[in-house]
Amino acid sequence: MRILITASEAIPFAKTGGLADVATALAQELNVEGHDVTLVIPHYPQLLPPGARQRFQITSIGDEFSVPVGPRKSTGSFLQAKIPNSNVQVILVDQPDYFDRPSPYVYENIPYEDNCERFVFFSRAVVTAIKQFGPFDIVHANDWQTGLLPALIDIEARKQNPEIRRTGTVFTIHNLAFQGRFWHWDMVLTGLDWKYFNWKQMEFFGDLNLLKTGIVFADMVTTVSPTYAREIQTPDYGWGLDPALSGRGNSLVGILNGVDTEIWHPEKDRFIKVNYSVETVDVNKAICKADLQEQVGLPKNPDAPVVAMISRMSEQKGFDLLKKAGDRLLNNDAQFIFLGTGEHVYEEFVKELSQTYPNRVASLVKFDEELAHKIEAGSDLFLMPSEFEPCGLNQMYSMLYGTVPVVHAVGGLADSVVPVTPETLDEKTATGFSFDRYSTEGFLKAFETALKMFRDKPVWSQIRDTGMQQDLSWARSARNYLEVYRKAIDKHAGK
Repeated sequence: MRILITASEAIPFAKTGGLADVATALAQELNVEGHDVTLVIPHYPQLLPPGARQRFQITSIGDEFSVPVGPRKSTGSFLQAKIPNSNVQVILVDQPDYFDRPSPYVYENIPYEDNCERFVFFSRAVVTAIKQFGPFDIVHANDWQTGLLPALIDIEARKQNPEIRRTGTVFTIHNLAFQGRFWHWDMVLTGLDWKYFNWKQMEFFGDLNLLKTGIVFADMVTTVSPTYAREIQTPDYGWGLDPALSGRGNSLVGILNGVDTEIWHPEKDRFIKVNYSVETVDVNKAICKADLQEQVGLPKNPDAPVVAMISRMSEQKGFDLLKKAGDRLLNNDAQFIFLGTGEHVYEEFVKELSQTYPNRVASLVKFDEELAHKIEAGSDLFLMPSEFEPCGLNQMYSMLYGTVPVVHAVGGLADSVVPVTPETLDEKTATGFSFDRYSTEGFLKAFETALKMFRDKPVWSQIRDTGMQQDLSWARSARNYLEVYRKAIDKHAGK
């Protein structure tokens, strides 16, 4: 199968969140499975690491192209690149006016005013790439930045190019809260007829909505966990798009993301003090724990449970529950480690905790990839009390590293963590702790239960080891995507 995956970011070229990890990992896994995969992203020169042009073998490919963006033409060019140790073809869309910027979407937390124009150009550039480097069996778009692409293929490209007529389109929603919503006059930039600006297709409460556009026009729609796929069809989690989503019926599928086990696995991880497996976890995880405590400035205490949180510090991630918990959060002998950045109020909250409890709390308000690996390997418990979570990756990293998660049972957290109950303990299937109702009391009850069970070493070892043995690889997820791709292709059989 020839597959084109397109996204606004992908590692190692640009990353602001999990989308970058998913786009690259899925492309690589599909390639390993024997499929011809091309990954298309914008070229962000300012985001590339030093020496990237040589390391990623970035060179020009093809001629300069021109596409309509509203009433005028915008020109660009294609670059080709290599992901190290991968056979995935990468095409970078080069347009300095749009993409040679210090970040992909915002500057000093303010979205670029021309974001709609930038990603209209990008979607039209991808259509050009499809014509130039295709044909492809599948075009897989991701999030609002590529939401216009399924519409361009359905409305224009299939009619203009016979080779695209049978191409199936798939659109993946990574987080419904980010919709690419712009004022109605930006409809002119898309170049599509105003007749599509209606409540069933591209219009959303008087605005243009590019996420809705992708949902409506793609052959198949996926999101990043089965539970999240059900949740977003309800008013509570649908962000106003639940009617459009529920209208997709069986064409909306939830597929849980996988883990790139070449990067995130305790047997291979190059950042941690010592590698370990389920057979050596008792001895070697303790070494990683002591190393972590030293790294973050906490006392080396093998008996104290180390509780970690690596996250964007925001209300959505559950920091409001921690703040409301007050002293009850520290009413135990645990050590806490917080790593991440986010909303000022929660950055200040974790800083104050570390000042009040300097021997109990380490607050690191920054991003540090190496330290994130050390935290996963050296911690005993991992907190993910998110109000909503489309998929989540850290709870899966944690299970593989023998760090038991405590989660709110929503989205991908509910799909990946088997909560401790008397039945799951008897069946030896439990992998973590969860709470159903989003409340401080619900969170504290689950957390305090976990701390109590930490003292029961045989039971704790069982929960920990069961998590470490889960199949969380991208191979499982890729098989599910291939099934969705086949359904998308079948919709155009005989054309």
